[in-house]
Amino acid sequence: MRFTVAIDGPAAAGKGTISREVAAHFGFAHLDTGLLYRAVGLRALSGVDPLAAARALQPRDLEAGDLRSADVAQAASRVAAIPEVREALVDFQRDFARREGGAVLDGRDIGTVICPAAEAKLFVTASPQVRAERRWRELTGTGAQTTLAEVLEDVIARDRRDSGRAAAPMRAAEDAVMLDTSGMSIAQAVAAAIAAVARRLPAS
Repeated sequence: MRFTVAIDGPAAAGKGTISREVAAHFGFAHLDTGLLYRAVGLRALSGVDPLAAARALQPRDLEAGDLRSADVAQAASRVAAIPEVREALVDFQRDFARREGGAVLDGRDIGTVICPAAEAKLFVTASPQVRAERRWRELTGTGAQTTLAEVLEDVIARDRRDSGRAAAPMRAAEDAVMLDTSGMSIAQAVAAAIAAVARRLPAS
């Protein structure tokens, strides 16, 4: 069976956690497409041309241990605004999406650009304040020295960059199920997402 679940949304809305849990629940493969851009961003930070890095990307590059740092996140957002970089990564994502056995992809343009014909689409969001607090807790938990105000500023700047870029801006697909996790626990958000996907599955 080929069944694609597209899950989009801004940073720290919970879409990564939700995507992993949805994939595990249904036995689907999972791809955090943000890692593609983080891997390219990491190479760009070391002086490699972003387009060359995108064209040479290998699955093993997504396993680098420092892809979750704040510097790499900002670099990822910058390289993601380059149309040629996005185009170079399209086939990688589409091939994954149509693999046998089902797939869940999370990112910012999955339901609108990468997989507009996905069988199930969700747009996971939360208020900037809630997302900043989540990210701040995550960062300080790893020993990073930053303030909540600084993280909120970064979240807002990233939202502006991701939604305002000319190439594949972040937005909800017209047929996406909207899921605001601001006041939800992880368990509640996951349950809502699973229910939304289950409604789209073909009857057995």
